[in-house]
Amino acid sequence: MSSPINWQKSSFSGSDAEIQCVELAAVDGRILLRESEAPETVVATDRDKLRAFLLGVKAGEFDHLV
Repeated sequence: MSSPINWQKSSFSGSDAEIQCVELAAVDGRILLRESEAPETVVATDRDKLRAFLLGVKAGEFDHLV
């Protein structure tokens, strides 16, 4: 039996369990990403690709999308 996946959401998503958000989990060296409103759809990536994406987010490269 495999261990349950420990999903984590941003503290900026709020504390209400009803709030929909993006969640991340680390499993077997991969990073999993899902939306809480559609948990059956999971995207997998690696730490280097996620790191590059987060650096772009922090640099404001995606600000035009929000």
